[in-house]
Amino acid sequence: MPFSDSPGPIGIFDSGYGGLTILHAIRSMLPQYDYLYLGDNARAPYGSRSYDVVYEFTRQAVSKLFDMGCHLVILACNTASAKALRTIQQNDLPNWDKQRRVLGIIRPTTEVIGSLTNSRHIGVLATEGTIRSESYTLEVRKLFPDIHVTGVACPFWVPLVEYNEFESPGADYFVEKRIRQLLQKDPQIDTIILGCTHYPLLMNKIRQFTPQGIQIVPQGEYVARSLKDYLQRHDDIQRKCTEGGRIHYLTTEHPQKFKENAQIFLNEDILVEHLDLR
Repeated sequence: MPFSDSPGPIGIFDSGYGGLTILHAIRSMLPQYDYLYLGDNARAPYGSRSYDVVYEFTRQAVSKLFDMGCHLVILACNTASAKALRTIQQNDLPNWDKQRRVLGIIRPTTEVIGSLTNSRHIGVLATEGTIRSESYTLEVRKLFPDIHVTGVACPFWVPLVEYNEFESPGADYFVEKRIRQLLQKDPQIDTIILGCTHYPLLMNKIRQFTPQGIQIVPQGEYVARSLKDYLQRHDDIQRKCTEGGRIHYLTTEHPQKFKENAQIFLNEDILVEHLDLR
């Protein structure tokens, strides 16, 4: 399919709102670029959906972002990165446009984990889909075969964030339960990856119930660093990314609903447009 060759914004895709934490970190480190954020909120959450469905939804979103001028798209969604990224990179990009790129957020996090753990035992807290995919385990094993990875799914954590209950006393039970479960499975864990982009908003609760000495690793900072390094190493892609410091938000849900819920993640007023992916 033909796409415009003119430079355009960096595309950021998520199934919902959690990718806004990734966008915030990227914009903080690389404020000069233009960004186009697309949230497939009407079909969220992706966490419990099958591989085929997540792939098809993600494929639609990436194609749309390419069509809107993006040459580089970041899948700011762990489920999409786990279930769809590789297939899109290997099967779709060669047919669409070999010069365009799609990157995920699992690899940048796993690349740094070797320098963070001393015990060589790490934990992953994520959605059911990400844990079942074993994407973190597989990526860590490729880079650091000596590191032992233990994962636990946290099915109620995303609703706690999206219903703005992440600081409420009611969140304590759900957060403490999963952290206790993780550390019971492997008491030697000294580093925990937050494998869902919603989870940084639960950081206060997570730190409250995590023993001292265990590092908590949110993804945003590492994804932003990785993207900065990627653009420095790939001048051909960097030159295709416009620099105006602008950000445009799109959602498959009602724009007003997105705007209201996005305020949980962003400290700014935003303009949002509706987009139909179907």
